Amino acid sequence: MTASPGRLARLPSAGSVLRLAVALGLTAFILWKSDPALVWQQAANARPGPLVAAVLLVIVDRALMAWRWLWLLVPFAPAPGDTDRPRVGLGAILHVFFVSTFVGTFLPASVGGDAVRATALGRLGVPLADAVASVFMDRVLGVLGVLAMGVGGLWLARDLPARPAVLAALAVTAAGCAAVAAAVFSTRVAAFLIALVQRLPWARVHAAGSAVVGAVQRYAAHHGLLSAVTLASIGVQVLRVLQAWCLGVSLGIDAPLAAYFAFIPIILLVMLLPITVYGLGTSQAAFVLFFRAAGVAEPAAFALSVLFVALGVVGNLPGGVLWTRSGLTPPARPARAPGESGRPA
Repeated sequence: MTASPGRLARLPSAGSVLRLAVALGLTAFILWKSDPALVWQQAANARPGPLVAAVLLVIVDRALMAWRWLWLLVPFAPAPGDTDRPRVGLGAILHVFFVSTFVGTFLPASVGGDAVRATALGRLGVPLADAVASVFMDRVLGVLGVLAMGVGGLWLARDLPARPAVLAALAVTAAGCAAVAAAVFSTRVAAFLIALVQRLPWARVHAAGSAVVGAVQRYAAHHGLLSAVTLASIGVQVLRVLQAWCLGVSLGIDAPLAAYFAFIPIILLVMLLPITVYGLGTSQAAFVLFFRAAGVAEPAAFALSVLFVALGVVGNLPGGVLWTRSGLTPPARPARAPGESGRPA
């Protein structure tokens, strides 16, 4: 049976199977250490009101994320009168965004979902270099938002366990963001990157890599746009902290809101590590480790971690509905006959 266009039909790779095994194994180990009976009891007594509030906040953060990506596509919009490049409608872009977030649920960290998003946008006629650049900048500015919140969280949690490891992770993340900023705003760095790409042994990569670097540099002329997107990224992280706090209130966890602002951004950085599927296992370990410092019992922290991951899956479900209806990209509209207005007679 042939897969329909826009659907992924490849068997999972060995790396994906290994990441899934690590996720399940680490989750099972943390669950065993936290006492499954107590975890279930904690989750079963969750109050529905704060859970509903958390779901509503997820809807807001998904809308803000979609808006963020829409703004990052502005530098690549076709010029007025440009008939050589199709103009992608708002509905199609939102379709791609929500479907890619759903598909990314089953892929390592967010790398797989980003690749799906860029590929789908390319199928809509957007040059692949522009699509990759927009997705890349969306990811980097999202990480920058987590980094900003993580620095503030580390200041709030001065007695955080494994503080040296967290500092090292934040330093590496900051270095990566600085390198991207140099690639965007420095022509010398861009030329250096292009020269590196030209030395790679794969001829097909040469033109593609140079095109992506050039596309990323187009953001250098859009300082206001980058500032707005960065603020939106920080806003998304604030919403996620509030989501976790609502889940904690639902579970009866008596921890101050400051503890959530201290721990959740750092936990999100841990979840970005591409060693499991959708942060399973790593999120459970991080929640138990960090919230233990705030006096939260391990069963409650484990239950909170499961609800937090599940909440993200709930936010991705609209993309699943779109995926089952038409795949990665929306169905093409039938071409109109010359002179046809599209209005009913």
